[in-house]
Amino acid sequence: MGGVSQTSSTLSAPELAGWVHTYTGKVRDLYVPAAPHPDGDVVLVVASDRISVYDHVVPSPVPGKGKVLTQLSLWWFDQLSDLVPNHVVSLDVPDEVAGRAMVCRRLEMFPVECVARGYLTGSGLVEYRAGGAVCGVALPSGLVDGSRLPTPIFTPATKAALGEHDENVSFEVVAAQIGADDAAHLRSLTLAVYARAEAIARERGVILADTKLEFGRALEGPNAGAVVLGDEVLTPDSSRFWPADSWQPGHAQESFDKQYVRDWLTSPASGWDRATNTPPPPLPDDVIARTQSRYEDAYHRLTGHPLP
Repeated sequence: MGGVSQTSSTLSAPELAGWVHTYTGKVRDLYVPAAPHPDGDVVLVVASDRISVYDHVVPSPVPGKGKVLTQLSLWWFDQLSDLVPNHVVSLDVPDEVAGRAMVCRRLEMFPVECVARGYLTGSGLVEYRAGGAVCGVALPSGLVDGSRLPTPIFTPATKAALGEHDENVSFEVVAAQIGADDAAHLRSLTLAVYARAEAIARERGVILADTKLEFGRALEGPNAGAVVLGDEVLTPDSSRFWPADSWQPGHAQESFDKQYVRDWLTSPASGWDRATNTPPPPLPDDVIARTQSRYEDAYHRLTGHPLP
């Protein structure tokens, strides 16, 4: 595991020969080819070491995080290839971003976060406590934080702009927005991906509590017209992974993600008041190091390999 130096290059989008930077999100930077690309309409997706918590980008990178997100996504794309095609075209990327970038097919993205939940926690738990349902899906009484659901459920959300919150919505809202057929297809794909990934993770001693997926329609290439899995997939940034041997419903679970960052930011030590919606402060080195270790541990446990 590397050090915790906080270089500006991991927070800002680097200049890359042959590519033009077009967009910076919370974690990823997107580039388009400076000249026509042999694979057609593609985009270079670069995962930075930035970390986003409570809809804010923290002003401290987590070294190697972008590599974990990319390499784990690539591994999962392989595990899911028979269920749904993905947007990866090649890994022929500039040396400066090797290991944390992919050349991807540009998709016409659906304006919905496709979330599958197999366990009750987070915003789903808040909704359940308020009305006994999540995104309009009624659940049995007596469930607690960390409870396994009788069957996994599809709980979509609207996509929010940087600094704004995603909003959980019902299936009917999604159907009204994108059409009933596409909404049903996204629900089916989301639950199929979750079922496959949950089983794979469980074999490795990891619980996949929930995950967020993004889909789009390919406009060209071998999957033209098909619904394609895009963005990242089944990483600690987009999913909740818990150690199976310590799972115990009734309280928050130990997790393989940015929980160390959340815990420190909401502690008196940070001096940050989340309610003010001001930018969070830089992270202490020990919080960065522990977060880095959890991301790398997630990759190793799931894939069975050390991070390349």
